[in-house]
Amino acid sequence: MYTLSNIYLYPIKSLGGISLTSADVEERGLQHDRRWMLTDPSGRFLTQRNFPEMALLDVEMTATGLGVRHRKQPLPLLTIPFAPSGAAPVRVVVWDDVCQALPVSREADEWFSTALGKPCRLVRMPDDSVRRVDADYVAEPFNTSFSDGYPLLIIGQASLDHLNARLPAALPMNRFRPNLVFTGGEPHEEDTWRHFRVGEAEFRGVKPCGRCVVTTIDQQTAEQGLEPLRTLATYRKQGRKILFGQNLVALSGGTVRVGDTVEVREKIGGS
Repeated sequence: MYTLSNIYLYPIKSLGGISLTSADVEERGLQHDRRWMLTDPSGRFLTQRNFPEMALLDVEMTATGLGVRHRKQPLPLLTIPFAPSGAAPVRVVVWDDVCQALPVSREADEWFSTALGKPCRLVRMPDDSVRRVDADYVAEPFNTSFSDGYPLLIIGQASLDHLNARLPAALPMNRFRPNLVFTGGEPHEEDTWRHFRVGEAEFRGVKPCGRCVVTTIDQQTAEQGLEPLRTLATYRKQGRKILFGQNLVALSGGTVRVGDTVEVREKIGGS
């Protein structure tokens, strides 16, 4: 039996994650997941790949919006309301995708610019912004948020345990920034899941997730090393990509809760 063991939300792309006991699933992913993003003055996205110190920014949810704190700098709590600012949309770039976003506030821009020591702008994705997932893997016109490419990511606890057994020091799941984690099954079994259900929501497995240097950044200290990519490359490399976890799209909305049974309905290559 497979059981949903953890749910993680990342409201602002590449900043700290939040552990939840339940979440609502939408077309773009979990509600509020990666719906905000930091950009440079030209509108291009910022991530831990180039700015590991982004890991030091913790995000919390409140009834009316987000709160952001710097784990080391004595900056005041930044409050970000859910309500749109009313500002005119701006053009932003995520990888090769261009889409529309709403500036949040001058206060937020100044706070993040101070926190990271470089000019930043915080933007929010409006509900009518269009950003399609890769048509090479998903024929239907699914939208995603400011995620790297797909609305959701799932990883089996057995996959991490299998990796940690090969490492000199075990790593936590937050290195891989999944949305859903489950227990049960064999290592990397999630790679084979084509169609499955969790709680009220149904999902389709799209493709295994190619991993980048963000996995080598300690999410508590922002220090960077060689693992886990060095070890994963010895047994999880296909072509030029190192794979860990499965990208997903949601076939239906609904609520998922920790403790829900994961019902696998179809696997790649058969049931």
